[in-house]
Amino acid sequence: MAPQSAEAVRRPRADAVRNRDRVLAAAKAVFSAGGLDASLEAVARRAGVGIGTLYRHFPTREALFEAVYRREVEQLGELADSLKGAAAPVEALRRWLRSNVEFVATKKGMSAALALAVHGSSELYAYTFDRLTKAVGALLDRAVAAGEIRADVSPEDVLRILAGMSYMYDQPGWHKSVLRLVDVFVDGLRVQTRVDRPTRVVSRRDDAKESMKRRPRPHRAQKLSIPGE
Repeated sequence: MAPQSAEAVRRPRADAVRNRDRVLAAAKAVFSAGGLDASLEAVARRAGVGIGTLYRHFPTREALFEAVYRREVEQLGELADSLKGAAAPVEALRRWLRSNVEFVATKKGMSAALALAVHGSSELYAYTFDRLTKAVGALLDRAVAAGEIRADVSPEDVLRILAGMSYMYDQPGWHKSVLRLVDVFVDGLRVQTRVDRPTRVVSRRDDAKESMKRRPRPHRAQKLSIPGE
């Protein structure tokens, strides 16, 4: 029997890759609903795998948290790559930012887990920052090159603004409000080629009031004394 090549030995089996992907998808759903203390057994059941399979891929809870987080960040990076050729420059940027909001909105219970994953690993933080900065940077560069948005905003600026808008993600009405703010922000980045002074439309009633204000007031007449009063 011929020995296997080193590449074949290192390459994971297709079923192992599928199981890992199913565990990650299940973990995102379970942690989103149950928070940091959701059981790994629940993750395994949702993924349709045994708990032993889960532990073979992710020996610790923290390892699973980190893998879920990396997967989300990578998907946002891939989305930016696909949008570069599939949408108009400004709309591509808008859709990417809105997708970030959707990610924050759906993770909810995962926030504590993801915070542990990021803050517990400087390497993971560096990877996240680098991947997202490059993703939004490519979209910004494309829009600037098209002459559609201003050139004095950096990728770091955009990420800081996005983080600020997402700060109160667990408050009622947050999702709709932040999506609106994303639109306001993106529209504010657009290059204004011409600025027209707004024309004030004055109604006849307003014009009459203004004329009354400008008309000199008559002197106050002295009260006449009437005999017999």
